[in-house]
Amino acid sequence: ESGPDGKSKYVGSGKDLSYFDDQTRERFVPHVIEPAAGCDRATLAFLCEAYHEDEQPDDKGNMQTRVVLKLHPKLAPIKVAVFPLIKKDGMPEKAAGIYREFKRAGIAVEFDQQAAIGRRYRRMDEIGTPYCVTIDSETMSGDTVTIRDRDTLEQIRIPVKDIVEHVRAKLKASAD
Repeated sequence: ESGPDGKSKYVGSGKDLSYFDDQTRERFVPHVIEPAAGCDRATLAFLCEAYHEDEQPDDKGNMQTRVVLKLHPKLAPIKVAVFPLIKKDGMPEKAAGIYREFKRAGIAVEFDQQAAIGRRYRRMDEIGTPYCVTIDSETMSGDTVTIRDRDTLEQIRIPVKDIVEHVRAKLKASAD
């Protein structure tokens, strides 16, 4: 709210609460979010601590800023995402089967086949999903999948039959 002189005036104090920064020559109203003790405060602390930006190459090799929510795997709402590389050659069906295996195991899982694989990885990075499983042509011929770690970006191939236990072990190890 502005007073007649154009300066910030706030209900309750009736005073100009703006601050003039001598270095930038700008006037602004300082603010701080100070939630009461409890769930809100802890959640805000976890989110602030987990938020990161880094530089990673895109699919063409150009460096781009990546927003990643490095939530501890125990706090991540989605533990693993399953992606078919393309929407044909049986990959979506194979991915759906793996998705169902995670569901049966009680592991919070997301299925995504929309957009390029790099964009799908970025979406999961932004919401804090620690692991992504990709179904590709090698899955179809050799029954292995690629699992990608959100924080290290390491990608390894493991047999489809071992994927649920592999993720379960990683989640258990992070809880210790």
